[in-house]
Amino acid sequence: MKIAILSCFYPYRGGISQFNACLYEELGREHSVKAFNFKRQYPEFLFPGKTQYVTPDDEAVKIESERLLDTADPFSYISTYRKIRRWNPDLLIVRYWMSWFAPSLGYVTRRMKGKCKVISILDNVIPHEPKFFDTPFTKYFLKGSDGCITLCEAVAEDLLKLRPDIRYKVLPHPLYSHFGAKKSRMEAEDRLGLEHGKKNILFFGLIREYKGLDILIDAFSGLGDDYQLIIAGEPYGSFEKYEKMIETSGKERIHTYLHYIKDSEVSDYFSAADVAVLPYRSATQSGISSVSYHFEVPMIVTDTGGLKETIGEKGTGIVAPEISADAVKAEILKYFDNPHIKENCIRNIEKVKKELSWETFCSGLIDFSKTL
Repeated sequence: MKIAILSCFYPYRGGISQFNACLYEELGREHSVKAFNFKRQYPEFLFPGKTQYVTPDDEAVKIESERLLDTADPFSYISTYRKIRRWNPDLLIVRYWMSWFAPSLGYVTRRMKGKCKVISILDNVIPHEPKFFDTPFTKYFLKGSDGCITLCEAVAEDLLKLRPDIRYKVLPHPLYSHFGAKKSRMEAEDRLGLEHGKKNILFFGLIREYKGLDILIDAFSGLGDDYQLIIAGEPYGSFEKYEKMIETSGKERIHTYLHYIKDSEVSDYFSAADVAVLPYRSATQSGISSVSYHFEVPMIVTDTGGLKETIGEKGTGIVAPEISADAVKAEILKYFDNPHIKENCIRNIEKVKKELSWETFCSGLIDFSKTL
């Protein structure tokens, strides 16, 4: 089968690009696959981080791609469609995670529909930080899809609110397994400059308002001196309000690593951690859970979006019943007070890891495409 993937690949960095590289490589084992990339994802003034691109210090899978689509240039929509049409795929796969991409991706998919099968992999239907135009833009985009893949039931529910008639399949986010092996805890702590013998709590990933880092810092302020908080990730926007909270919440026990974490560094943070905390205000699924699974680190999550479904119901972590500092603090204390919780979570992670391979995901995607 000839499969075209239209999304971000190298030289773009981040979780979406990493996912696409894994998808490309796995599908390429049995199919002819071509990557069609963005020439420009966002104008720089709309991008809240330091850079969209791989830097010389980063490690990234260098997928060969054709860079065509500029989301801010409608003329590129036409040329992208023509290039994909000329390649004549049997299946076109696109990724969709925010409505900024609806006009450009929707232009291409609506014209390819009928000429090949079109499947959209939906990270979100409604973004975590919604805007008034999200619903009409997303409806426009979805009209170009024959079917959709969602990574959890919560996204599927959002999808059906906008397109109750659309064909879809839920395929859980596969494991990221390219971060290397887990290190010894002592080695990881030494590399990060952490004090030994503490209870280590990890907040990992891009720092955005909806991810609730302030909730976790507030919860941490009520914990004893035997706890350490590790904050690792690039802030999207100002870190000032968090810095002020850290000053009053036990600064000497809170360790910040405020930069984009390279693939080779990821192991250090998860090898040092007793538990990863995802105190999100809103969520669908989380790519962080896939990294936690790889390193067999249990999670404490809030009851929002698909986190209860993908973590709590699988027994790979525990769920705070509400989105508040008190609730998160209570679950942290429960986790460390009862060692059987950690043991049970790790056993369940070992089971889940066998199910969440890229081979399983891609097999499910191809099987779904055959039903369209």
